[in-house]
Amino acid sequence: KLLLSKKSKAIGFILLSAFGFAMMSTFVRLAGDLPSIQKSFFRNVVAMAVAAVVLWREGAGFRWEKGNLPLLLLRSVCGTLGIFCNFYAIDHLVLADANILNKMSPFFAILFSLVLLKERANAVQYLAVLAAFGGSMLIVKPGFSSEAFPALIGLLGGMGAGAAYTAVRALSKKGEKSARIVFFFSAFSTIACLPYLLLDYHPMTWGQLACLLAAGASAALGQFGVTLAYAHAPAKEISVFDYTQVLFSAILGFFLFGQIPDGLSFIGYFVICGVSVLMFFYNRTLESREQASGGKV
Repeated sequence: KLLLSKKSKAIGFILLSAFGFAMMSTFVRLAGDLPSIQKSFFRNVVAMAVAAVVLWREGAGFRWEKGNLPLLLLRSVCGTLGIFCNFYAIDHLVLADANILNKMSPFFAILFSLVLLKERANAVQYLAVLAAFGGSMLIVKPGFSSEAFPALIGLLGGMGAGAAYTAVRALSKKGEKSARIVFFFSAFSTIACLPYLLLDYHPMTWGQLACLLAAGASAALGQFGVTLAYAHAPAKEISVFDYTQVLFSAILGFFLFGQIPDGLSFIGYFVICGVSVLMFFYNRTLESREQASGGKV
């Protein structure tokens, strides 16, 4: 009963996280015609402040563990590029399209883990990557038209996020605190945005500022939701529920912006989410077999 209770809480937290990130995308879109980098600055300022408060309350300090600076920089550079690309996609695509392209990150993480962590996937997992990439192409609809460009940028954002999450995994294995990783990344992104902001600041209305601060608060809700979720249950049991973000985004996009994804995009959602569900059950089966054989499989 206790395990069921913990898993139920974890699912609740991951759904809360998915809703938080969907709301972040909505507020970014509602902020209107502002540069993606300017939007990123205000989103990261809020996340940095929240992470700083958490570190202060825990008494953990802001100094990273010895030898972790290169990985922190890699996580920050890739994560910052990922946010810039994701925000650009949010402004130029249907919300659900932008979010599903960003959700390609777990599949890119499999590829980056091979390079960064020397963690080899098996043939089934690599086939899943190819299938998900094929699904993303149905959303991108590659060609030389101007419509394909924002989708390709969105896919690049998913790639950046995949590299960033791989670096986070490497940092966690080396004992780095999650709040410190979030703070370093948010501070790095904020500083990276500053030169652009000083040279080409676009005046904002109070409404636009409120939307960007709400986007930052929603992102913080997403971050803490996912952190609490994985504290209550392993990723293999709950990660598939993270794809509800696409559903939340589709509903918000329809009611707030009148957005209706086209047929190919719906097929792309089905392929990517379907592959994710299959991988969820495949990984659970694989782990059960390994435990049954004492880790020899």
